[in-house]
Parts: sequence; structure tokens; C-alpha cells
Amino acid sequence: MTSAQVDTENVSEEGYERGLGSRQVQMIAIGGAIGVGLFMGAGANIAKAGPSIILMYALAGVIIFFIMRALGELLLYRPVSGSFAEYAREFLGPFFGFVTGWTYWLMWVVTGMAELTAAAIYINFWFPEIPQWVSALVFLVVLFGVNLISVKIFGEVEFWFSMIKVTAILGMIVIGLGVLTLGFSDAGDTASVSNLWAHDGFFPNGIGSSLMTLQGVMFAYLAVELVGVTAGESENPEKTLPKAINTLPWRIIVFYVGALLVILSVVKWTDFSAGESPFVHAFGEIGIPLAAGIVNFVVLTAALSSCNSGMYSTGRMLRDLAANSEAPQVFGKLNARKTPAVGITVSVALMGIGVVLNYVVPEKAFLYVTSVATAAGIWTWMMILVSHIRYRSAVDAGRLRASSFPAPGGALFSWVALLFLIGVTGMIAYDKDARVCLYVAAGWAVALGVGWAILKSRNPQIAERRDAEFQKVG
Repeated sequence: MTSAQVDTENVSEEGYERGLGSRQVQMIAIGGAIGVGLFMGAGANIAKAGPSIILMYALAGVIIFFIMRALGELLLYRPVSGSFAEYAREFLGPFFGFVTGWTYWLMWVVTGMAELTAAAIYINFWFPEIPQWVSALVFLVVLFGVNLISVKIFGEVEFWFSMIKVTAILGMIVIGLGVLTLGFSDAGDTASVSNLWAHDGFFPNGIGSSLMTLQGVMFAYLAVELVGVTAGESENPEKTLPKAINTLPWRIIVFYVGALLVILSVVKWTDFSAGESPFVHAFGEIGIPLAAGIVNFVVLTAALSSCNSGMYSTGRMLRDLAANSEAPQVFGKLNARKTPAVGITVSVALMGIGVVLNYVVPEKAFLYVTSVATAAGIWTWMMILVSHIRYRSAVDAGRLRASSFPAPGGALFSWVALLFLIGVTGMIAYDKDARVCLYVAAGWAVALGVGWAILKSRNPQIAERRDAEFQKVG
């Protein structure tokens, strides 16, 4: 069989190369649960909530699992690369598909900015004389090249990025447990599980302050839904996607709850602050030679991994929008390597705004972009949940076929997760520092409204367009 024949047989209905194997999809799913929101953002959250931040990550993790099981049911009903926008389009109408697609694209553009910012901060750990914007620009160019080559290269790079993160966190947990049980290192004399409650209690700043960290905690979970975007390029989505989703609970327990339990037992919570990685700080306290530098390399890898995923996702989402006449048709083209090169290029160019922010306001760049990304992510998750609720209603009425991967509890847990996300949105509105993202969201809503009006004026049929599946939803 020739290579040309192999390529032809390994192309999805959407034109993508099915170049992501089970090994890569599984590791992308695992790596998606470990990002800069944990490595970098946890420092600020610990400072606000103390040890109770562990409970906040666990609570948010339960909600994320509900969201992912809802998405999993939809993915096995119809696995497509532009999943979130496609399901919103099918079950809520073309306008919601338009809004969801563009908003998810925005989420990854600004998340890419956040990851570039974090990566530049980590480089300063070794080379403080290098300006943040210079490091951010170098990483932007290198990852751009990776994403243009092929989905196989993207998958392989992401596999090893994720492997480093997973191995390192497991190693950190083992070392931390060693400090707690054997008492070695500089931190051995003060390390104790009692650190979880000995310094003003488990909720040192009150339950209200702990709940207010949920907005930052939710940012840490952005990217878990990325497995949905890989559906169009997975070799065997019916097998790999359920497995990736069902392993989410243990990933949350180990990488978030477990890691934070160990770190906050080894080092008391009052020693942590915003603007630094709690992992780097903790291992600096332990005093193991080169440990802080090693951990800094790992968190740098985590940031680059997430940025890499963001470039991958933006190109696919723009192509889905173009296929539905909701974006310029040039975004719908694939290059010879079956990658949406134009969409990736435009998205990367806009991520370059993050480089500018690192030049203008380096001390606030991370806060600004993470708050906007969180708001966009919450909208995407809401659309997944509402689409799932509509889908289950159609299945129960006999209008659509049932998925081979039904979510436990049917639509009930989707309602619970939806109410939770509405509550988090209220917390964002209450927090004066995070509230800036709602101003951006209002401007984004106006821009989308204008864009939709222009689309309707150029194509009057777009507002009435309904595919066969949407007709069945009723």
C-alpha cells in the first residue's frame, strides 16, 4: 500500500488527517487537566482561601466531570471536530453555534496569551535579565511552526509535554510524602498534615473568600474539553474518547487534590503568594538541590503545552465556522499537510497581543487574560450543558438516536453544573479585580451581534438554516 493510499484512507469526513492515536489522545486529555491555572494560578488562590482551596478544586472538579460526561454523550452521538459549536448549532440554532464557535476561539487566543505570559515569567527564574516580552515572542514563533507542520507532530509534541507534567507531579507527590513521613530536608521539621488547619483553620479567611476563588479555580480546568476538538482527527473516537473522559476523576484527585494536599502539608499556606508557582516555592523550601529549577522547567512545559493546544484548537474552530458560512471562507482551507494553516496563522498573530501586554503591563498581563479566558470558557461549558439537555429531551421523545456513551443521571447533572456555572459568573461580577472580563464580554457580545447582523444581510437564509438533526430536536 502506498503512502498516498494510507493518507487517503486515514482522512476524516471533514478532510482532516486522522493522525492522533490512542496514546496521544489519552495524554492530551491528561495534560489538559494540568496547566498554568494549577501551576501558576494556584498561588493566588492559596493566598485567598488557605487550605480550603483543596475543597474548591475538588468541588469544581466534580462539576467539570459532569460537563465532560455531557460532552462525551454528545461526542459519541456525533463525533465532529468543531464539537461545541456544532452541538450548539444543532440543538439551539445557528446563532448560538456562531457565538459559541467564535467565543471558544477567543478563549484559546487569550489563554495562549496567558500561557505565553506564564512561560516568560518562568524563564525569568533562570534569566531575570531577559524581558518578558522577548521570551513570549520566541515561544510564540516556535509553537507556531510546530502546529503548521502536521497534526501528527502536534500530537507527538503534546504527548511529551504532557508526559513531563504527569511524571513530575507524581514525583513531587512522592517527594512531599517522603518529607512528611521521614522528615528529611530543610522543611522536615515543620512539615505536618496539621498545617492544613493549624494556621487560623481550614477556612482562614472565611467560607465566602474561599468560594470567591472558584472563578480562578475554574480557569485551571480550561482545556479539559479539548478532547472534543480532537474528535475529527482521532483514529478511533468511539474507543479513545470515552476512555479519556472516564479517567478524568482520578486525574483531578491525583493532580489537583492530591498535589495540593501534599504541598500545603509540607509548607504552611501563609508562605504562598500570588505571582509565583506554589510548586516552585514548596520545593525551594524543601531545599533539595536543583529541585526548584527542575520544577520550574516542568511548569514552563505546562505553559507551553497549553499554548500549543490553543493554537491547535483555534485553527479547527475557525475552519468549522467557515464551513458553516460564519467566518471568511479562507479559514476553511487545509494546506497540503491537512492543517488549517490560515486559521492558525491569524490566531497566532492575535496571540501576539499577549507579547505586547508583557511589554506594557507585565505585572498585570496574567490577571487580565485569565479572567477573560475564564468567562469565555464558562460560556462554552454552558453551551455544552444546554445542548446536552436539549439532546436528552430529543432522545427521550424518540426524535434522535441514543448515544453509546450516556451521561450518568441523564440531564439532571447537567442542570446542576449549569446552575453552578451561573453562580460562578455571579462571583466574577462581584469581584472588582475579575470584573474586567465582564466588560470585555459585553464588548465581545456587541461585536458578535454586529457580525451576525452582517451575516444575515449578506445571506438572508442563514438565520433560517437548520440541518436535519435540528429539525428533529423540535
